[in-house]
Amino acid sequence: MSPVVLVSACLVGLPTRYDGRSAASEEVFAAARDCTLVPVCPEQLGGLPTPRPPHFCQRGTGDDVVAGRSRVVTAEGGDATLAFLRGAQLVARLTELCGAREVWLKEKSPSCGVRWTTSEGETVAGPGVTAALLLSRGLRLRGFA
Repeated sequence: MSPVVLVSACLVGLPTRYDGRSAASEEVFAAARDCTLVPVCPEQLGGLPTPRPPHFCQRGTGDDVVAGRSRVVTAEGGDATLAFLRGAQLVARLTELCGAREVWLKEKSPSCGVRWTTSEGETVAGPGVTAALLLSRGLRLRGFA
């Protein structure tokens, strides 16, 4: 039986990005030859629409949001922190339900960034909200551009 891997839905070609587009990755398709992929979009699971305004972590990274030291906001000041946290928690729950120990996520996302996220509208080192929560639970993460 092939291992189950949760993957950012946009990376497998679903139009779930904030701008309503996908970010289909040939690298993901190549890596998935021996896996069963389960597409997820934490932002949609958290209740945000598609398309939606771009969001970013305010003062920090997803680690700070998960710890309650920061928020996720839009440029206009709209607060989506609870939606981002809810989506991250649901992705974590899906890993349990599917028996997944690995999750592949879209880099530079305020939800999914593994090594890079957005803070104050800029790309910074550190995880997004979902990645931070999953890392704290011991899951293996892989980021894709």
